[in-house]
Amino acid sequence: MKISRIPVEVRYAETDQMGVVHHSSYVVWCELGRTALIRELGFSYAQMEKDGVLAPVLNIDLHYKQTTTYGETVAVHTWIEAYDGLRVTYGYDIVNEKGETCVSGTSTHVCVKKETFRPISIRKHLPQWHEVYEREKKKM
Repeated sequence: MKISRIPVEVRYAETDQMGVVHHSSYVVWCELGRTALIRELGFSYAQMEKDGVLAPVLNIDLHYKQTTTYGETVAVHTWIEAYDGLRVTYGYDIVNEKGETCVSGTSTHVCVKKETFRPISIRKHLPQWHEVYEREKKKM
């Protein structure tokens, strides 16, 4: 199973007055991880959108286990958790410099036509993505 690992330096703007990362920042970091994974799999989110396909979020489920603070660098680990030809669920672990998991979770997405926002089959409309995602699913 392919796991993307990208570093994120905790920026001051992402923290509260105590220097602790605000819970909403982790959603942004998951997006960074997801787009990195897609790029590492050989695809481009930007190109998909230019081709008239969007991938809105259906669900985000994050579990906060430990605080992260200003000045730390964390690693966002991202992989394909589940795929059924229509929906993709990505898994995430955000790990601090000590190797401790601070946040874990998933986000589920569906592809839609940009003009109508109607769901489309990845299998049918993005066959190259489908092939790679199916291959990754089998490695789980």
